[in-house]
Amino acid sequence: MSSVSADPPGRKPYHHGALRSALIEASIALAREGGPDRVVLREAARAAGVSHSAAYRHFADREALLAEVSRFARNELAAEMHRRVNRTKDPRRRLRAVGTAYIDFALTEPGLFRTAFTSHPATSRDAEHDRATGGEDPTNTAASAEPFEVLGQVLDEAQAAGLLEPRRRPGADIAAWSAVHGLAGLLLEGPLPTSAAAIKFSRGQVLDLVERGLLNGAQT
Repeated sequence: MSSVSADPPGRKPYHHGALRSALIEASIALAREGGPDRVVLREAARAAGVSHSAAYRHFADREALLAEVSRFARNELAAEMHRRVNRTKDPRRRLRAVGTAYIDFALTEPGLFRTAFTSHPATSRDAEHDRATGGEDPTNTAASAEPFEVLGQVLDEAQAAGLLEPRRRPGADIAAWSAVHGLAGLLLEGPLPTSAAAIKFSRGQVLDLVERGLLNGAQT
């Protein structure tokens, strides 16, 4: 008795690794279109051109797939933050660049932004200690591309430059992150206006607030 393939007839079977990548790529496209709610194994399998059962060979459930897409989204956000930061060497401008990149990414990639933090690693002081002492797996390249770490690096640079007092460094990343993430959410979900002028104004207000609250010598 011949065996019946679980994959739809007429479709070229994927190599094991290629199918996993194809499912992730399809899910990233779904997330871009509609955020985390669109990341469903069945839809990803259909987009990749394989059966639903084939998808389960690589992902135990939707949450496992969503975790991969979430990691990709955070890496994309962190990469954009890096690009903006690297345009200047001035610590004060680098902090503003981080916030600007974060908000702009939310507005240009709303689906990925909404997906980025649906599944994420801890940002506790214990996790930071693990990274600093080598407790985290050094082969995990995704771990070096977290938005929280990009922000933390910029704040450390501001402290080294004498712009951020050591006593104010603990929790500064939480305060700054909360401010820009809150604005990003209000711009995406409402009720703040989203004309180009309105976005520029509200973004400037929040970044000024962060700067005044954290850095020495900021204009009041």
